[in-house]
Amino acid sequence: MEHQLVRSTAQRLPFDPAYDPVHAPNPGAGKDYAPTYWIATAGPQPQDDGPVTQDIDVDVAIIGSGYTGLSCAIHLAKEHGIKATVLEANGVAWGCSTRNGGQAQISAGRLKRSQWIERWGVDVAKKMHVEISEAFDLFRDLIRSPEIDCDPQDGGHLYIAHRDKVLPALEKETRLLNEVFGYRARMIGRDEVHSDFVRDAEAKGAMYEPDGIGIHAAKLAFGYLKLARKLGAKVHTSSPVVGSELKGGVHHLRTPGGIVRARAVCIATAGYTSPGLHDLTRHRLMPILSNSIVTRPLTSGERQELNFQTHIPLTDTRTLRHYYRMLPDGRVQIGSRSAITGRDAVNASHLYRLLEGLYRKFPILRGIEVDYSWWGWVDVSHDMMPRVFRPDPKQQLFYAMGYGGNGVMYSAQAGRRMAQMVAGKGGALDLPIFTSPLPSHGLLTPFRRLGQWGMYRWYYLKDEIL
Repeated sequence: MEHQLVRSTAQRLPFDPAYDPVHAPNPGAGKDYAPTYWIATAGPQPQDDGPVTQDIDVDVAIIGSGYTGLSCAIHLAKEHGIKATVLEANGVAWGCSTRNGGQAQISAGRLKRSQWIERWGVDVAKKMHVEISEAFDLFRDLIRSPEIDCDPQDGGHLYIAHRDKVLPALEKETRLLNEVFGYRARMIGRDEVHSDFVRDAEAKGAMYEPDGIGIHAAKLAFGYLKLARKLGAKVHTSSPVVGSELKGGVHHLRTPGGIVRARAVCIATAGYTSPGLHDLTRHRLMPILSNSIVTRPLTSGERQELNFQTHIPLTDTRTLRHYYRMLPDGRVQIGSRSAITGRDAVNASHLYRLLEGLYRKFPILRGIEVDYSWWGWVDVSHDMMPRVFRPDPKQQLFYAMGYGGNGVMYSAQAGRRMAQMVAGKGGALDLPIFTSPLPSHGLLTPFRRLGQWGMYRWYYLKDEIL
């Protein structure tokens, strides 16, 4: 990577719509943001510390300035008195944190509570639930900070059955949440969904969870940035880590502007983790593309026809789920799966498929103008659960990632947990997500996308036809 690629905020390189973290050696340097609704409506970006311009020595270097990296910096300062240095390839929160759907739910990874029990047993699953509940409380408290004005819309989450056949499983999961975990979820019928929440034409019923918050994704990230810098963290943009070496227990992180020598390193790059970043993270995630669109503001007649009574996060029960909601300014946002490769991301068929998903739910919106359309990479781990982990006991190196599309909320806690580990206070963290590495696909790694292509077709059959 040449030094000349480092640009100021005013001189960003063009956004690359075909960027693919499976193949790209790094995310580039100083590239513009994806054209998201969040970036367009977040207001002026807060000040950062600019690119690295010389060799520097730091206690802790955090690679990635999204929710996880900034939360780690915040909690290192607040709870351990450590002022971290954050390294970002492009602009602050350039990846997942400004391309998501802005939905904070009481979950992490893609597995349900019943699947936790199948994998780990009831006792561990109960401890996992406590961890996730604590994480939601932390997130709710964190966004009350005066630096973070992210348009929070608290009130719960609705998991909407898109077909009658999924209702028995949804009812079973609801009973499990109540009887095993003591969590007061409840089933509601189609009529109640339509009268009290929204007239979603597909809805056959839903599970209501009392914890769920809609947020403005970029305002949340920029609020984290303000708070982290207020607490003493440095955040260097246009500073990709293009090489690393361990010398005498010190990590030498090479950026275009200089070497960052760090006693400890935290990796928080999620779906934008390049294969060349570090051997311990190489191909440990399966980056999955997700599309998102935001419509023009609905008219009062459209809102009345759809009976939009809520701004809480809405999710349907498809395996490749749709996540959607009414935004505070009266627009509808919806997202779901997209292309398999970055090269195919611009294919209009993916936008068409997402629009058809919108029209199935809200037929009167067929043909509505779409003001914003974008896509981004989701960090799906091979076993569908996140990790906050130190992969090599000989190195002061840690990572937190693998949220599978449920990172808006849990990333705050993951950053805090990673800060605990860096400070040497993570000994009591004994859950599987803290004690095991991100799994690898091993010899199957070169064939993952072929498998993804086949699974997408199976999911479609299972969700829509069988």
